[in-house]
Amino acid sequence: MFPPFDLLARGQQAAAAFLAAVDTAGIDHVCCADHVSFGNGAGFDGMLQATALAMLHPELPIHCGLYLLPLRHPVPVARQLADFARLAPGRLVFGVGVGGEDRHEVEICGVDPATRGRRMDEALVVLRQLMTGATTFHGDHFDLDDAVIAPPPSVPIPIIVGGRSDAAIRRAGRLGDGWLGIWNSPRRYAEAVELAGATAEEAGRPDLPTRHGMQVWCGFADSAEEARARLAPAMEVFYGLPFERFERYSPYGTAADVAEALAPYVAAGCTEFNLIPLAADDETAIAGTAEVRRLLAQPAAIIASHGDPAVVAR
Repeated sequence: MFPPFDLLARGQQAAAAFLAAVDTAGIDHVCCADHVSFGNGAGFDGMLQATALAMLHPELPIHCGLYLLPLRHPVPVARQLADFARLAPGRLVFGVGVGGEDRHEVEICGVDPATRGRRMDEALVVLRQLMTGATTFHGDHFDLDDAVIAPPPSVPIPIIVGGRSDAAIRRAGRLGDGWLGIWNSPRRYAEAVELAGATAEEAGRPDLPTRHGMQVWCGFADSAEEARARLAPAMEVFYGLPFERFERYSPYGTAADVAEALAPYVAAGCTEFNLIPLAADDETAIAGTAEVRRLLAQPAAIIASHGDPAVVAR
């Protein structure tokens, strides 16, 4: 789950207590986002957030999703990943995306928005090679001779590629360990999983990407009306768009209501959800997220969605 956006501003003691409550509830990971200068200049570096969260709890995995990789040079990013792996080995899932909701954010980082996809492809190649220690790479956007990052991570860091377009899904097939979706119907999600796998096969990859996730805004309350009243304004402020644009993909109500809406994605191939929960308080958000996880892990939930009962949503 994504913790409250202001969690790290609450101080170390309060933030650590929140993460301890998340762990106690049985939630298996926490998430962080990434922006450099979004909208009115807002942002929080994703790798800094991930490191802070990891230092506040000794065990919880951290999912960074999505880090705007095309806005950075891949060599210092590889350094950050290797250092994180030394501090918290095996606890990071590194999700990457091209961004673009705010073109100005891309431009002020010195990047032509039209080149984001090509920069991402090259950056991912460089990152993957540096995660084993060294690379020489000559591309259109990055030119490296004998680049080395040492020591490389002792435990491989999964790289998940996010994005709604076919280009992003194919990128996940070629270069990712999985795909992270958002604002997709279950049918589109199943098509994306199939496309990622087919692209991986075409690229001759020995291991197909299987770690497919879904980022989901949701609202928790005793009634759908109350849950919507908490979710809708938050999303409208964040995106500057009417909630109706997102409502189809943003479940709200009780935990059972949210789980029912998400079960078809498990049947479509989703193996983990990154919930962004809105509720009256932290306790309700944590309890709702934990209950959704419990419900989706039950074989009956999968069977009801015409899926494989061996699949478990995380």
